[in-house]
Amino acid sequence: MISNEFYFAIHAPRQSGKTTCLMSLVEKINSDGQYYALYCSLAALRNVDDSETAMSGIVDQIRGWLRSSKVDRLRALANKSNENGYIAGYGTKVRLFLSDICQALDRELVVFFDEADCIHEKPLIPFLAQIRDGFIARFSSFSEFPRSLALVGMRDIRDYLYQVRPESESRGTSSPFNVKYKSLTLNDFTREEIKSLYDQHTFETGQIFEPKTIDRVWFWSEGQPWLVNALPFAVIFEQFKNNYSKVITGDDIDLAAQHLILTNPTHFDSLMARLTEPKVRRVIDSVIIGANTLPDNVSPDDRQYVIDLGLLKFDESNEDFLRPSNAIYRELIIRFLTKSIRQKMSSEFQNKWMDGTKLDMDGILKAFQTYWRENSGAGATSKVSEIKLFLKNFVGKILKKRNVGNTDEINKEIMEDVNINSPDFSSEAYAHIVLFAFLQRVLNGGADFIQREFAMGLTKTDICISDKDTRYPIELKIKDVQPLEKSILQLRGYMDICGAKEGWLVIFDKNPKTPWKKKIFWETIERADDTIHIVGCW
Repeated sequence: MISNEFYFAIHAPRQSGKTTCLMSLVEKINSDGQYYALYCSLAALRNVDDSETAMSGIVDQIRGWLRSSKVDRLRALANKSNENGYIAGYGTKVRLFLSDICQALDRELVVFFDEADCIHEKPLIPFLAQIRDGFIARFSSFSEFPRSLALVGMRDIRDYLYQVRPESESRGTSSPFNVKYKSLTLNDFTREEIKSLYDQHTFETGQIFEPKTIDRVWFWSEGQPWLVNALPFAVIFEQFKNNYSKVITGDDIDLAAQHLILTNPTHFDSLMARLTEPKVRRVIDSVIIGANTLPDNVSPDDRQYVIDLGLLKFDESNEDFLRPSNAIYRELIIRFLTKSIRQKMSSEFQNKWMDGTKLDMDGILKAFQTYWRENSGAGATSKVSEIKLFLKNFVGKILKKRNVGNTDEINKEIMEDVNINSPDFSSEAYAHIVLFAFLQRVLNGGADFIQREFAMGLTKTDICISDKDTRYPIELKIKDVQPLEKSILQLRGYMDICGAKEGWLVIFDKNPKTPWKKKIFWETIERADDTIHIVGCW
């Protein structure tokens, strides 16, 4: 595309290797000697919402990255057009600065704008417009401009204008950057690429990875580049203290994965914080309950946004269904969503049903039935509704008092945040999340491992608790979503996967007319080769 003078976009989720790739590409282009290449990060513009300030900031960033270039000719241009303060207006400042740089070079320039989707709201339009104008001017005048230019970020170019248009409007494909030839993305590593990467480490250090290691890295990361690097890093540098004579095993990788989940590196914190955004949470909730389709208030742009974040991916078996991108993200999502609930749960739950040899799963789930009845009844639901109604009225009065223009739209946005961050006992996803929180609270430090499976289209959520080589499979269902017989069949299939002869089917009944004595029940189905407990809740 550079050879053909195209302008293009590169987009991929966070921590997928975009910047590393760009740095390597810039170095290669400059060493080849046919063109000059410049890397320029726009991350510093994240919170700048004034167009004039932003355009000056972009020029400053270009100048700063010129100064950091390894190429002498580019470094010499760092102060180009700055002798008199560069007085161009904000609508032409970036275009003229790039044009002046190109005119001063003896070879054509290629520019990679990293973190381009950090540019805030209003400044985004004049920035993209100037790139378009510069592109067109190359063919209609004597003006010089970069031969090729890429906007690189988490989102594709069609989503760059997401935040400046109402959610009800379609983003479509139109934008000021309509000179784009195509969008590229970075794929996750394949199993073969993971092995190739680790083989390089073995070649350089002599340290050996046992064959099972690749399988465990794949299980936890599914090739997500940051995790593919972080998992062995945690083993080599933290567990082994740089002792390259030690062989890295699959068990070492499992320990490293648990360590990453518990320590929450900065990358995880920033990613999980996105779960507080209403458009993200709407999609995530649908995935948690295994819904066949997304609700009407979820747009295709909302879905794509969550995928671009790297939180979810399409399931390989059915491209219409979404699931967590990997096992580590799946665990982090649930831990984040259940954190506040777990913190409010009584300490009496912890380790009460564990004697060091086995889990009393019947006792755990019977305790959950009691907890659910006491904490999710009609009174609690009514109280939450009263609070939300009070907040809605209160916010509306404040907005009108301050003469805010579109109070209905702002009020709706504020209440969306309230709904996302406060309990909704009628929500299907909330029922699942509370059970996740309860199990995590009870089994914290007791069970070896809790594995959760959830994805759109499954019409179920699976949990498998592993402890002392025993598996305890649990399946969550919403009553009347499908026949009970099918749910039992699904659980038996999951029991086969877990290698268990006993399983638990937890059913939540949403019908407010169903009396409590029918909502809370326990039924056991015994066969010669397995036992299933049906646990009624709500």
